Amino acid sequence: MLARRLPTILPRMSLDEALETTKIHSVAGVLPLGESLVARRPFRAPHHTISDAGLIGGGSFPRPGEVSLAHGGVLFLDELPEFRKNVLEVLRQPMEDGVVTIARAAMSLTYPARFMLAAAMNPCPCGYSGDPQHSCACGPLGVQRYLARVSGPLLDRIDLHLEVPAVKYRALADQGPGECSAAIRERVDRARVIQRERFAGRPGIYANAHMGARDIRAHCRVSDGADALLRTAITRLALSARAYHRILKIARTVADLDGAADLAPKHVSEAIQYRSLDRRGL
Repeated sequence: MLARRLPTILPRMSLDEALETTKIHSVAGVLPLGESLVARRPFRAPHHTISDAGLIGGGSFPRPGEVSLAHGGVLFLDELPEFRKNVLEVLRQPMEDGVVTIARAAMSLTYPARFMLAAAMNPCPCGYSGDPQHSCACGPLGVQRYLARVSGPLLDRIDLHLEVPAVKYRALADQGPGECSAAIRERVDRARVIQRERFAGRPGIYANAHMGARDIRAHCRVSDGADALLRTAITRLALSARAYHRILKIARTVADLDGAADLAPKHVSEAIQYRSLDRRGL
């Protein structure tokens, strides 16, 4: 349910994004009848039995796969460790480059694949690891084997790792109004305006997530206190260079949502806290 709400808080699609997404859906033959333009951000949720060709694209005449059909929107992978390992590993290149290239003997095609990946997984096969109300029947080795189904290089490419605890009955039964998607989208839109102005001279870059190493050096300068915090986190968690850059991108986004021009220690600290699977090594 949470994943399906993600497109409702993302900024509305620009005309260029809508045209590009429409072309992909038209080539794949999935454009709804009578709909000439895809104006809403896509949400794709393939089953864990999908093949690598179904996810990335392929066939004798290569057609777009789920990663391209999710271009400009959300790709949701539920029960992440249940996907075959070879299927998950082919996600690395499109997550890094924003495109997917399908090579065949007769031709080679490149499709856009700039999507937001959202994935969900249980903490162990029985689902009770770390639950104070239930005892886990898997044992430490079973938990370790289950988590190892998702490789470190793939986790490195996922910006946020969050543990979601069980929801208490009082929260489930609460009839009080929660924050609506429109209010959250308003905050996101304000942050995106800042980012569009920041990257006005950089074609193809619309958000902090699209930054390269040069952009990170230019726009993610940290204060002395934040630098010391980063140094400690990188050393203690043994984070890779890719994880370091992703933490800076998240910190930049947190600062934009906060309306701050510089990255303060609180912004970097919040970004580090979103790497919960990295902290398991402590």
